[in-house]
Amino acid sequence: MRLASRLTAALIVGFARAVTAVRGVWDGVEPVQGQRIYFANHNSHGDFVLVWTVLPPDLRLRARPVAGADYWLTSKLKSFIGKDVFNAVLIDRNPETRTDDPMTQMSAALKSGDSLILFPEGTRNTGQSPLLPFKSGLFHLATANPEIDMVPVWIENLNRVMPKGALVPIPLICTVTFGAAMRLEAGEDKASFLARAESALAALNPEGNS
Repeated sequence: MRLASRLTAALIVGFARAVTAVRGVWDGVEPVQGQRIYFANHNSHGDFVLVWTVLPPDLRLRARPVAGADYWLTSKLKSFIGKDVFNAVLIDRNPETRTDDPMTQMSAALKSGDSLILFPEGTRNTGQSPLLPFKSGLFHLATANPEIDMVPVWIENLNRVMPKGALVPIPLICTVTFGAAMRLEAGEDKASFLARAESALAALNPEGNS
């Protein structure tokens, strides 16, 4: 199973690069060893694939996407990719059927030494606004893990490569930009922290800075 997972991972990385020619831009932060929480904008089911793809291989091995169990556990193939290839932290997004607390799941991954790739908007943004309001989970993670750097990540163009409902990707160049790391400041409340995190992520949007 491990060999199959590694081969599948290599195929996914190769496919992502072939379709999007994706490149990582490290703007204010370097791809060095160390545990991090990468938080990104969310427009497509393939978002974390691009972030995962542009990470150096040694960082990629310890970076776990946070994703919806209701999507990744709907078939054997998706389950294999989500659990065995990406080692994703799979969250049940329905409070009524949830048996595991999402914060406990993410904290367990961090305590084991892994990094996280997550999407604080909480759902795919299919509207006109560049970002949806952030959910509170990012603040709670920062509060529980004040020693871990939180890195904003802007994914550009993937919503055009895989628009909602598309079955075949459209080849377009994508970029993944990593911004300066941030941490929760002493005495900073939830609203202030989330506003600062939103601003840090929005500042990486090239369309917003043109």
